[in-house]
Amino acid sequence: MRSLRRNILVPGLLILTAIVGATFVGGGRVIAAAQPEDAVTESVKSFTKVFDAVERNYADPVKGEDAIYKGAIPGMLRTLDPHSNFYDPKAFAQQKDDQRGQYYGVGMLVGGGTGTKRSKTVVQYPFAESPAYKADIRPGDVIVQVNDKSTEGMNQEEIVGMLRGSRGTKVQVRVKRDGVDQPIVKDLMRDGIPRPAVPHALYLKPGIAYMNITTFINENTSKELEDHFKRLNEKDIKGLVLDLRNNGGGLLNEGIDVVSHFLKKNDVVVSQRGRASPNRTYSARFDGSGRDYPIVVLVNRNTASASEIVSGALQDHDRAWIFGEPTFGKGLVQSVFQLSHESAVALTIAHYYTPSNRLIQRDYSNISFLDYYTHANLEQKNLNDVKMTDGGRTVYGGGGITPDEKYEVPAYNKFQIEVLRKDTFFNFAAKWFGPKQNPKLPKGWDPDDQLINDYHSFLVSEKADFNEADFAANRAWVKDHLKQQFYITGFSYEESEVVGIVQDPEVIKAVESLPKAKQLLDNAKKMLAERQGRDPRAF
Repeated sequence: MRSLRRNILVPGLLILTAIVGATFVGGGRVIAAAQPEDAVTESVKSFTKVFDAVERNYADPVKGEDAIYKGAIPGMLRTLDPHSNFYDPKAFAQQKDDQRGQYYGVGMLVGGGTGTKRSKTVVQYPFAESPAYKADIRPGDVIVQVNDKSTEGMNQEEIVGMLRGSRGTKVQVRVKRDGVDQPIVKDLMRDGIPRPAVPHALYLKPGIAYMNITTFINENTSKELEDHFKRLNEKDIKGLVLDLRNNGGGLLNEGIDVVSHFLKKNDVVVSQRGRASPNRTYSARFDGSGRDYPIVVLVNRNTASASEIVSGALQDHDRAWIFGEPTFGKGLVQSVFQLSHESAVALTIAHYYTPSNRLIQRDYSNISFLDYYTHANLEQKNLNDVKMTDGGRTVYGGGGITPDEKYEVPAYNKFQIEVLRKDTFFNFAAKWFGPKQNPKLPKGWDPDDQLINDYHSFLVSEKADFNEADFAANRAWVKDHLKQQFYITGFSYEESEVVGIVQDPEVIKAVESLPKAKQLLDNAKKMLAERQGRDPRAF
């Protein structure tokens, strides 16, 4: 189920993370004019005439600010590249919330429903220890009223807007729950809702740690990483799986500090070059404490920008074995220029290069932005941009970071597609927990045969298209998905994610590849020792 959520959610979020998740965020600066003054003046005059004609003669009244801020400016930026973007005040405020890693509200994710709940706003899950979690709001609850306002006809964005607010303020939520006749009323006190950049750090087995970084937008990313290493007692780590899948990037400084944990001081992390911005090389700022154990880095096609800087630096220095799919291929640097009315422009100011001096940006010159973001061809590389890692391995630019070992996510079979399309695990769990007063499950809980059989009956009642042979062949898969779904309500969403990590076949394969990472690390040490005329055992 963990991989399912990724595959379903990411296509809709990719544009947001690749644009709003700007790689480098900086202050305003003066940019030299791109054209002679006369040409620019004539262009501005032409635009003013067109805007005047539209405002005077268009069939419906025209809002001048909308025409400028939602039309003209975004349209101009789209002629430049896929990552330059305009933020209206609402989007810019959201970006600043993301950077702080916290917002104020009740702490739950909402979404659309299926079946009888179609067109309704349904709770997907509350965050652990949030006001919604403490009030026993559950996955599957339909939000029917917020304070004194019915949600009928409202979209999700409007409902979320009513749920958010200042810390310490109250909001009343009325929900309809499966198996309960009357709506349930919950009085909630809004609070700070943390959004960790490193949500999970755990031992998969003795000595083998797992850590995932979901974003670099959060300005506390590197601190969270260091805190987790302290909690895990890093000296006990014999191997690490670092998960950067679906990480759309963020702040340059955070990426540098994360990489620095695994490199030596002054090792190059990334360099940037632009027309109006100074060329600059960024290096590891300190000697990292995590330089003695092998690392496997998980990446996929949605690993972008700052997370590609991290994976590219670790690969170029032969410090980690890169595992998964070729990454997104975003090698453009954005800086955010704040405008009036609390709006801003994220403008591409430079290209960035990995330590081996390769530019990983994919070509976007002859394709639509839609094709660029939903790229199906993962085998893009610039054969003229050939570089070498510290250990002498060949790497290429032009197509993201190519993994050292590729992993193809298994395709769902017909039965799996059918039950996932109907959202049957979510709906079955909501119905099962619905009337129960105490939804919590005992520690170590696993689905038993009775629950699996009840799920089978639920599929029949939902008129799912399957036969008995299909169900029998997928029984183990069903059990795993039931476990992860039931953990959301029975424990917490965060505990459910841990179940997904442990069950994830790609994580399991990554652990099996740790010896390759160890060999890579040993070879790099040996080559460096040979160059310096030293005994490699002295490191």
